[in-house]
Amino acid sequence: MSKATDFWSFPYTSQRMPVLADNVVSTSQPLASAAGLQMFMRGGNAMDAALATAIALTVVEPCMNGIGGDLFALVWDGSAMHGLNSSGRAPAAWTPDRYSGLSAMPLRGWDSVTVPGAVAGWRALAEKFGSLPFEDYFEPALRYARDGYLVSPTVHRQWQAQIAELSSQPGFADAFAPGGRAPLPGERFVCPGQAGTLEKIARSKGDAFYKGELAAAIAAHARNTGGLMTEADLAAHRADWVEPIRMAYRDLEVVEIGPNGQGIGALMALGMLDTLDVSHLAVDSADYVHLQLEAMKLAFADLHEYVGDADTMSPGMAQKLLDRNYLASRARDIDPRKAAYPGPGNPHSGGTVYLTAADKNGMMVSLIQSNFKGFGSGVVVPGTGIALHNRGCGFSTRAGHPNQVGPGKRPFHTIIPGFMMRGGLPLASFGLMGGSIQAQGHVQMACRLADFGQNPQSASDAPRWRVADDNRQVRVEWNMPAETVQGLRERGHDVQAGPRFDLEFGCAQLAMRLDGGGYLAASDHRKDGCAMGI
Repeated sequence: MSKATDFWSFPYTSQRMPVLADNVVSTSQPLASAAGLQMFMRGGNAMDAALATAIALTVVEPCMNGIGGDLFALVWDGSAMHGLNSSGRAPAAWTPDRYSGLSAMPLRGWDSVTVPGAVAGWRALAEKFGSLPFEDYFEPALRYARDGYLVSPTVHRQWQAQIAELSSQPGFADAFAPGGRAPLPGERFVCPGQAGTLEKIARSKGDAFYKGELAAAIAAHARNTGGLMTEADLAAHRADWVEPIRMAYRDLEVVEIGPNGQGIGALMALGMLDTLDVSHLAVDSADYVHLQLEAMKLAFADLHEYVGDADTMSPGMAQKLLDRNYLASRARDIDPRKAAYPGPGNPHSGGTVYLTAADKNGMMVSLIQSNFKGFGSGVVVPGTGIALHNRGCGFSTRAGHPNQVGPGKRPFHTIIPGFMMRGGLPLASFGLMGGSIQAQGHVQMACRLADFGQNPQSASDAPRWRVADDNRQVRVEWNMPAETVQGLRERGHDVQAGPRFDLEFGCAQLAMRLDGGGYLAASDHRKDGCAMGI
């Protein structure tokens, strides 16, 4: 381990302090955190709190997630780790030939909508780990939808930025821009369509969404407005319990959900960095950040070449990409003084919300759900408040690519929940939102905890970097040290500094187990986030 800082120091610009309690919940929206706290006060466990929070978030932060989105989760039940992949699959009519003339998948509209998986994820998690009645989880969200809630400035800003692009999509304006704009800061927003939908989901434990009245409404809207999704596509959805993937980094083990998600990219970058000696490097220095950037670019190059639906990837590819010898060979390509723009290696052949909750009995939940690009596809099912995600745009149209679009396939996904383990026990559940920043943010926070001993709030508050989607340009936050930015440019990085309050650097939530019992819960200052405990 390199030079450690005082665990209880808070060296970065922020208005946040962590919450310390026996039971904690941390989200990007205070009203959603309050929903989770209500479940704890009823005697519920961490899963009960997480589910009430996730459901409430679809109402109070609809510009980042929704009932029509996808979900992934990692759960430590007190003795073992469990992974849930509840991302949806492409409609049966999405053949490669349909999209063969396109250079990329459509970003908006019906041709970006795969089957939504969040609702099935709520049920799967409740059945395996919940202790309260399923309908209880919906009570806070139903109050917010029926009676309304006061929109915060951050949510307004995210919401308003999408109005011009999405208002032409079927059903969007009526549900989420009734006056031709987003609700203003402090304005009460009511969504009776969401209330009615959530009531049907609660009563049927989700069956109405996939095989009943709501499924029929989704399919009818598709038929009437040019979509290809059918009742059969919705009925075929299943949430899958999966074995998580892992990577040792210093004295930690980082745990992720495997492909079709990008968590493997975070593990690859950490595996490369674990082979490098950083003990002499300072936190936030150009030398240290440069190594992280180069490892992340190498990981992304492989990620976008080899990763797709686990069922259709090359056999054993995930294991090959995580092979320590392969990652060591990739790390040897890193020049400590010069930026590079790598292509993929050759493995040995043979708008999102994140939340975490933890309870006094040792259960810890790391959960993420998303509509992808803000509201998603922009398509909203009339009268239901169901904004359908646009995860289908994560497919490739390139013939033969492991992520090529095809019927019944899952697209490449950016949303990833994370865990850090130490000595075989969970240390922290963590994650952040924001497309490709998620894998990058996992790397940055794991390095801060393992290499510098920072606490979760400081690790969240620290200035972040982000490799752009072209895998060349680097963006840094407004408060990245000037000498670091200059040092990166001297190494050949194309560095651009973002403005303050730029949400392209993600929003994190973390819960860490304390040695003496209880948890330290941190919430990101970049949004409205709030940690609560009891």
